[in-house]
Amino acid sequence: GAYKKEAVMVRRMLVLAIIMGLVPACSSTDPNRRTKQGAAIGAVTGAAAGAVIGDRSGSPRTGAVVGGVAGAAVGAAIGRRMDQQEKELRQIQGIDVERPSEGEIAVRLRNDILFDFDSAELRPASRTTLSALAENFRRYADNVIDVEGHTDSTGSERYNQTLSERRAANVADYLIVQGVPASSITVWGWGEMRPRASNATAEERQLNRRVEIRIRARTT
Repeated sequence: GAYKKEAVMVRRMLVLAIIMGLVPACSSTDPNRRTKQGAAIGAVTGAAAGAVIGDRSGSPRTGAVVGGVAGAAVGAAIGRRMDQQEKELRQIQGIDVERPSEGEIAVRLRNDILFDFDSAELRPASRTTLSALAENFRRYADNVIDVEGHTDSTGSERYNQTLSERRAANVADYLIVQGVPASSITVWGWGEMRPRASNATAEERQLNRRVEIRIRARTT
């Protein structure tokens, strides 16, 4: 009856919100682009959750509105926080920083800074970079951190898998010693499975020998 029609209308409004909220937020010239993207994504997510709650309580429209407002506020706050963290990370020497998505920051540590060839032992020079990273991570303690080890294709697949795991674990252990909560860190070893370049030249193999840290906003 009328209730079902209202629920359908609310769901259609959510689709329209996605189109209207996300497209303008994608303007690359807007200095507040990422904050707006976070607000738009949070609004849509919150509205969807609110509509579900509203379905159960008998008022999907009210649930969607309340959820959308709350979600927009949370999404905007996450966007601002990630923007600031990205800005601070870019000041650290010896790393490359990318932003693959609104809620994620990717940090790539160049292998020549971290390890000697065919070794998982951290070089003394790497500690300055890792200490700076740990200081940043402590300031943004609500994030989820994935530490991922990668190798080139030299050697056996099994050996490279083990080496990538040891390297990622040693980086994670150092961050934990520096005060980053162990509960926020997950260690991954990818061996030679995820190269950034082919392994045809020494330069390309060097690109593939790396540790990457992926920082994601905790949403729950």
